[in-house]
Amino acid sequence: MSLKPREHDRKYGELDHVIRAYVGHRADDDEPLTAYLRHTWRTRPWAIPVAEEQLRAYADNPPGRLRLRLGEFYPVPDVGLPDAEIQAWLVRLADRLKESVETGQAPPPATPRTRWEWHARFPELAQFLGGWFSQDMPDEFEDHDAAVQDYLDTTDSGLVAQLTGELHDLLTLPLDDSDHALAVAELGMEVDPPAPYTPGAWLSELAARLRGRSADAVAP
Repeated sequence: MSLKPREHDRKYGELDHVIRAYVGHRADDDEPLTAYLRHTWRTRPWAIPVAEEQLRAYADNPPGRLRLRLGEFYPVPDVGLPDAEIQAWLVRLADRLKESVETGQAPPPATPRTRWEWHARFPELAQFLGGWFSQDMPDEFEDHDAAVQDYLDTTDSGLVAQLTGELHDLLTLPLDDSDHALAVAELGMEVDPPAPYTPGAWLSELAARLRGRSADAVAP
């Protein structure tokens, strides 16, 4: 039988973050691991040695035929390497993580550069854009405002507050209009913003709307 979620997380939970950072990238691309380190040093530095340990454990004990057949293993996605080279690649990743921890060297702050990093840094914004502004949005809602209102009506206030903070974080990044278009696409938005807004202008308008809503909620 396949791994249960708790067992998966215990054995591969942090390894999964590292490997998913490489989805859509090749093994020789340095940016995914840099993105993982940049974000994880900022949010969960304790997790980096856990990732190193899980990577080494997986490399030392790759799944055999029985575990493959039963699904009791972590499936490494295609990163452009033959199977015979995967173990060595995992060890190299573990060595990089170890070096970062031992030297205390973290990548400097920067705008996200991979899809994984966009989603890791802005998880609720990704949920909002991917869930309410997919290609099906025009069939489900009258317009963008109706989709936003549905999110607000059906989402816990704590998550709405998280979305407000993430919008503020995103809008403080040094992004131009094309960068904002890339950001919302990476975060799952599949429709254009409402006319006449650019993606950045629409995000700014949305942030102002949410801040106003928060102010109204705490007004005496």
